[in-house]
Parts: sequence; C-alpha cells; structure tokens
Amino acid sequence: MTPQLQLPVTILTGFLGSGKTTLLNYLLEQHPGERIAIIENEFGAVGVDGGLLGQRSGIEVIELTNGCVCCSVRGELTEALHDLLARRDAGTLLFDRLLLETTGLADPAPIIQAFFVDDLLRERLQLDAVITLVDSEHAQKQLTEHRVAVSQVGFADRLILTKLDRIDSQAKEQLLDRLRKINARAIMCEADHGKLDKDAWINIQAFNLDDSFNIDSAFTLSPKSNNNPVTFRPIIQSPTLLTRSWNDDITSHVFEANDVDIKLIGAFMETTIEKYGNDMLRYKGILSIAGESRRLIVQGVHRVVGFDYGAEWSTDETRKTLLVIIGRNLPIDTLRNEFLATVK
Repeated sequence: MTPQLQLPVTILTGFLGSGKTTLLNYLLEQHPGERIAIIENEFGAVGVDGGLLGQRSGIEVIELTNGCVCCSVRGELTEALHDLLARRDAGTLLFDRLLLETTGLADPAPIIQAFFVDDLLRERLQLDAVITLVDSEHAQKQLTEHRVAVSQVGFADRLILTKLDRIDSQAKEQLLDRLRKINARAIMCEADHGKLDKDAWINIQAFNLDDSFNIDSAFTLSPKSNNNPVTFRPIIQSPTLLTRSWNDDITSHVFEANDVDIKLIGAFMETTIEKYGNDMLRYKGILSIAGESRRLIVQGVHRVVGFDYGAEWSTDETRKTLLVIIGRNLPIDTLRNEFLATVK
C-alpha cells in the first residue's frame, strides 16, 4: 500500500467541555459531501448531532465503551479500526477519512501509538494530526490541576482555542504564553462557537516526514461574515512582559546548531530516546548533516521515531540544525551539552 492510498486520520482531543463535538458538528454541517468515519469516545457527553448524521449517508459513527481510549481499551480501538477497514474493502462502507474524538480525560499517547504498533493500521492508515481544543475560560485551572490537560497540549500539532470571548486581553496573553511554553511547535487557532474552516485542522499532514517546521507560530481564525469563509489572521501578543511563571512539568525545548556529524547525532538520538523516550511526547528536527546536501528529517512520539532525507539545501540559505523536543521533566542542560557535542 503506497502512502498515496493510505487513509488520513485526525485525532481530536481536549479536556472536558472544550468544544470538540461542536467543532465536529460544524465540519459535518458545512461539508455534507464528506465521506468520514468517526470514532467517538466521549465519556458521558452528548455525541455528534444525530440530526446531522441522519442527512448524510457518508458518515459512519462508531462509539467505544465509556472511558478513556487508553491502554485498557486500546485493543477495542484497534478492533474497531480493523472492522472499518474490512467493511471498506468489502464495499459495504465508503469513507475517505477517519476522525477519532477522544474523551476529555484521555492522554493522547497510547492512541497515537496504536497507529504505529499494529501492522495493518501502520500500512493502511496515515496519522494526519493531533488537534487539541483548549477551553480558554477554564484552561488555566485545568492545566494546573489535571496533568492530562497539559499532556493534550503537549502532543498537539494544532491548538484550537475556544471561548476566547469570555476572557479579557490580559488573561488571553497569559494563556498564550503558557501554551507556548508547553508546546512551541503547535500553531494556535481560534474557533468561534465551533466555527472554523476545515483547512485549519484537516489535511495538515503533521506526521509526514517533510521540511515543514513551525516554532512559536500562532494564528487565529475568525468568521468574516455569515456568508464568507473563515480567514487567517495573526494572534498578536503585546510586548508587555508576562511575569507569571508556570510550573508545568511538560515544556518545549529548542536545540540549535550548525552542521552535525551523522554518527554523533545518530548516537545522541538513540541514547536520548533509550533513556528518556517515555517522557518525550513529541519531537521533530531538521538536521544539517556535514557533507550531505540534503536535510535529514527526524520525527518521533515517545520511543517511536522515523528518519528520512528531505529537500537539498539551497546555495543561498544558511544551513542549520534545529531540533524541538516537547517532554516531561527532561534534564535539558545535560541534553543540550550532549547535542552540542555532535557539532562537526
């Protein structure tokens, strides 16, 4: 099965009440022709609007047992995915994309790993992105009191902020600052009562090994009018220095250097993953290898990692090695020194 034929999968996560189902219903309402299979696992919550689904023969909803999609029910998730693929192969169910809406209490880690551990899923499905919704009104309290809320932010490829109209500008700045400290590589967007163009969170291809790389980028989306599509505009953070310090155990770390030695950087990555892989949520790097004209791309989740060569460096650009690790309580000073020791 070639990558072009793999079906894209979006994982939609976020703490309880963040607006995942509202966003999903808006997608279905605005794009009735989409052929989507949806797996829901929202504990004790109202699911996808049955009225919307009744109008769309291309939508299939699978409900897992109440509880988190985590290690205890990962087998059920895998079984559900196998069943969906078998029905698609038999022609009894047609879908072009899969959306997995997790419970607000779920850690995304075992969900992501399920797509790499199982041979069939790895061959037939391609993770597109982890999308995390953030309830702006209650996020600070949730991030402080619930470790899983921080983990959901740390795993995200895109952060969608909801209920921003319920907080003032200072609270907004503080929240953006905290989210960036946890995850510097996720683009941030705003959803207005679930209204967000699908291009903001669908078909992102975040798990592809390519040259795309965002550091501390942030965008919000706002409806222009009831008749016009949603458009991008930057979230502007004022230059006011935010003095509040957050003690989240998950933070982002950026490692930069010039050319690195292929053997040394390989040994560094292998040793780091072996020692600290359980605490490395997401990591991605574009490496400039001495004597190599192409970029070396690395991307991983915990102990699952992939390497591939990307585009060649052009003659008019500065070669640079850039590695971002989002992790929990990592020995950053030690890792930074070991990383710099790989410089050629």
